[in-house]
Amino acid sequence: MGDVAYSSIPAHTITPSTNISAFSSSVARRPPSPSALSVISTHGTTSMGDKSADDLSARQELPAENKQTEISNTTRVWTGLVAGAVAGAIAKTSIAPLDRAKINFQIHREPYSVKGVLKFLQETIYKEGVVGLWRGNSATMARIVPYGAIQFTSHEQWKRVLGLNVTSPIDHSEDAHIKRFLAGSLAGVTSQSLTYPLDLARARMAVTSKGELNSLRAVFRVMWQQENILAFYRGYLPTFLGVIPYAGLSFFTYDTLKHHYRVWLGDEKPSQLVNLACGAIAGAIAQTGSYPLDIVRRRMQTAAVTGERYDTIIGSLSKIYREEGIRGGFFKGLSMNWVKGPIGVGIGFASNEFVRDHLRRVF
Repeated sequence: MGDVAYSSIPAHTITPSTNISAFSSSVARRPPSPSALSVISTHGTTSMGDKSADDLSARQELPAENKQTEISNTTRVWTGLVAGAVAGAIAKTSIAPLDRAKINFQIHREPYSVKGVLKFLQETIYKEGVVGLWRGNSATMARIVPYGAIQFTSHEQWKRVLGLNVTSPIDHSEDAHIKRFLAGSLAGVTSQSLTYPLDLARARMAVTSKGELNSLRAVFRVMWQQENILAFYRGYLPTFLGVIPYAGLSFFTYDTLKHHYRVWLGDEKPSQLVNLACGAIAGAIAQTGSYPLDIVRRRMQTAAVTGERYDTIIGSLSKIYREEGIRGGFFKGLSMNWVKGPIGVGIGFASNEFVRDHLRRVF
């Protein structure tokens, strides 16, 4: 390279400054050789090769969430289904004993108390053994696996339909908050509608003793023989009305908290502990807002088993208010929900993201 650089310069005029000037001009005019290109493409610039290589490596190892632009929608759907199913199963199994106790208090008139919960759990263990605390969990799994799969997957798809950016962790659009709530609500309605009969069967199994309704088949057979086809969607309307604020607030709060966390702290990939905390807060807020309709839903679902009469939403609300009041009726057992709800929702959101991101890194 030196011979070419100095070939047009008289020898007697060469000075140190001329050397530098001539060399720079020659390099600017002369195209790099194939070997030089190879070195540059492999190691970056010759003076900062190591740093450029590190930068290139860092760009190639982006978090799974930032690589979603490279993921096909088909992959996004099937990984979402698997992750949602796993997340739902883990979350519900972890809180099944408290869930059964909550349902028991929701459908009876006796006042709720922590002492009453402990007594119920103790009596359940005495009569049915420890596994009795998970009675009805098979029905829960039969429902929650497809429910979780459909809910988390449809949520991502509804976000795409509504124009939310699913490939970027941060969305600054003016109506992003409204769209987050709508996407969550629509995901809840979609999953609840497709799996509702399984939820009803789970509730009936949870409030009956061992030996009565021991399987989904037994529940459905009794419903078919003693009631009618409409019984499979008994209590659906309050469920539908309740899932709109519940799912909407859940996903809205979770996505909004993570959005602000990323903006304020500049952390593009929150840890699982952060996801768990955001999910727990989302669960507490969402379940509080939709709890009265959850009470009505359970009363209507289990009316055929308990012998009580809860035929309509208005009639049920009136009956509960008249006989039990606001706090003792509409918010009965809410304090237990503040314990189990955040745990279940937090685990669900964190598990979903962990499994989903892992699958998308691998596949």
